[in-house]
Amino acid sequence: MPNENYEPTAKDEQVLDALKAGRDAGQPWGRANPKWLVEQTDLDKGNIEFCLRNLRNAGWVKRVARGLYEFVEDPRTCEGGD
Repeated sequence: MPNENYEPTAKDEQVLDALKAGRDAGQPWGRANPKWLVEQTDLDKGNIEFCLRNLRNAGWVKRVARGLYEFVEDPRTCEGGD
């Protein structure tokens, strides 16, 4: 269950936006590795890993395999990854 009280930082928002990209266009979305997130945002790898850790701890993102993360839910919009 996602932490509804978590307040994403501006950098977290960039990661979330990248993970959500493509969903309205019917394209694959919601899963990414840190390298792809670096390419999609203006953040370096350290910032990406920090954001993923925070979002994971908040329950908004989950790690599905080593180096692969998946969007779970943004409780501000009640939009899940399913």
